[in-house]
Amino acid sequence: MKRRITLIHDAEGEFDPQQAHLTSNSVSIRSLHGARQERLTFELQELPNEKTFGVDSKCTVPESSFIPLNDVAKSGELPYLQFYQILPSLDPLVTYIREAICSKEDAPCRDGASLIRFADTLDIDYDRVLNSFAITVYWSKPVGKGGWDDTVYNHQPNKDKVDIGILAPQPPLEPDELRLGGFLAVLGRDKELTRFSTPTGLHPTLSLSIPQSALSPPPAPSDTVCGLYTYITLPSHLFADKYQLSTTDPLFLQSHNLRSLHHMAGETDLEAPDWVTRRWGSHLLMELATPKPNKKDTKKPKKTSSDDWEIAIPLHLRYLHPSKSGYRNVSAPWPLVFWACTSDDTSKMGINPFDRTHLAWDDLFGAKKTYFYQFHPSPEPVTTNEPAEVPKLVETIQVPVLRINEDAKFMANQARQIEFGTVGVILVGFFWVLWKLGVVVRISGVRSNQALRTRETEKNKTQ
Repeated sequence: MKRRITLIHDAEGEFDPQQAHLTSNSVSIRSLHGARQERLTFELQELPNEKTFGVDSKCTVPESSFIPLNDVAKSGELPYLQFYQILPSLDPLVTYIREAICSKEDAPCRDGASLIRFADTLDIDYDRVLNSFAITVYWSKPVGKGGWDDTVYNHQPNKDKVDIGILAPQPPLEPDELRLGGFLAVLGRDKELTRFSTPTGLHPTLSLSIPQSALSPPPAPSDTVCGLYTYITLPSHLFADKYQLSTTDPLFLQSHNLRSLHHMAGETDLEAPDWVTRRWGSHLLMELATPKPNKKDTKKPKKTSSDDWEIAIPLHLRYLHPSKSGYRNVSAPWPLVFWACTSDDTSKMGINPFDRTHLAWDDLFGAKKTYFYQFHPSPEPVTTNEPAEVPKLVETIQVPVLRINEDAKFMANQARQIEFGTVGVILVGFFWVLWKLGVVVRISGVRSNQALRTRETEKNKTQ
């Protein structure tokens, strides 16, 4: 097992080396303010056999359950695969780690697992080439008001590797450069810190509100072309119509502030109900339109009261299983919005070891050198009297479904009425079309007979 802990000092004050104390098998951190990332890497044989997240996920084998992000024939490489599953809470994972992995005497392990509840993001990746499994957890700020107070141990330095880095941003030399400086250490091997000097209904509409100040391209290198994109992950109960979004109709694109559909994969069947789908859902990459600079357009962009740039993406809901209330609540994650600045330079980009890569959307830009500038989402604050919670970037939608009753006969009658009603509407429409065709044929026949009689009359007159 490999563990990497990275702390990014917020640079509001100079970092005092006394805040970190290194021993032969541990490091202690005191009152450190900043972001934190932990990455745990396991070999496949180190993982348990049971499903930690339950048996309800639509996952059988990777070949049928995961969605590829690129074409093997085009790239010549193994495709990156994506799997998505809504997790209402990380509590089951925390409980599993505390009870099944940490021993009752290992208090640091149990306390560290509890911190996962307050994480901003949690990524789980599997590398088929290295046959390894990685979990990455990120906190944008300390859990406590006094900063990070923690002691990290490595009880088995010969078997496990634990790296720790305490870094702070440094002035960049180039606009697209990210430089970090600080200290690194390997627990159980290093005796001192090492200097690190190198860098709703069935057709809901997804609405994105972007401040006008964020609609200007970022300060990217001069040889790049920037575009505004959104990457949307849709569970199986939601889908987008690829024929609708791939249109070139300027009226549709301008009214929704869209530019073009770049990629869509997964469950895209327009007619299938949710219980027929075999995979977890679908994803799409959409390029968004931005206001045209230095032009006085007669048609102003659609704005809200706060002058935000409004973007609308039409979505559709699949038919779901019946319920007693006649409604079901479904959830969907917030989309990612970012600037992508692509260069024609084919040279290999420098790799930042702290970057989160292969996040599905970044691989869709191919082998070109691309710089990404992500937007920070702003969920609406909770106005209830309940204790404050960390806002979740998940949207819940109430969907109308067939209402069931404890009386089986009532449900059967209701379903039969819907079935007979559907058949009746189809038959009425079919006979209406036949009647219209008959009227057209009859009128055409009458006109043909009249034209024939007119020709015969004129012919008799000429004789």
